[in-house]
Amino acid sequence: MTAALRQYYKIHSKIYDATRWTFLFGRKQLLQAINIYWSPGKILEIGCGTGKNLAVLSRLFPEAQLTGVDLSEEMLCVARKNLGKAANLIKLINSAYCLPLAPENPFDLIVFSYTLSMINPGWSHAIRCASADLSPNGIIAAVDFHDSQHEFFKSWMQINHVQMQSHLLPELSINFSRETSKIKSAYGGLWNYFIYIGRKL
Repeated sequence: MTAALRQYYKIHSKIYDATRWTFLFGRKQLLQAINIYWSPGKILEIGCGTGKNLAVLSRLFPEAQLTGVDLSEEMLCVARKNLGKAANLIKLINSAYCLPLAPENPFDLIVFSYTLSMINPGWSHAIRCASADLSPNGIIAAVDFHDSQHEFFKSWMQINHVQMQSHLLPELSINFSRETSKIKSAYGGLWNYFIYIGRKL
């Protein structure tokens, strides 16, 4: 699956920013919610893609140390361009998130933005790795696809490596203490997405 995703994003990196705004909803709201309640000193984004969230996080928390991980080198190349001078201050790692990165030097905030639904198999393992990578009382923030009542749409999303089986929120709730959890509708109920913020148990 990792090889398939790398090939997928090798193609989609060229059009990602021009197209994803039409259906990756809730990303801005997630980052705004973090900014209202917390001021993390060390931040990790899993599946940082083209660096859009990292750019916002660098402005919201200019004193924070930022790290982004993505399995697609092509996406990270776009991220370096998008981040401009800020790229020199942000650590970008080309890797799948298979093991905790730094449990001995943990992060205060870990962000998953439309990442977990594409880690198949391995999404539950990624959540546990994030828990190991978080500092005591650290925060996990996630926005992602939740479900759909339309089988044709779920089948189409599965072709694009996305699982929509209502499976992510229960696993997040097991591993973290919920701060906020919202399920929202997109395009008149074609699908639902969620915004979740939790604290390390």
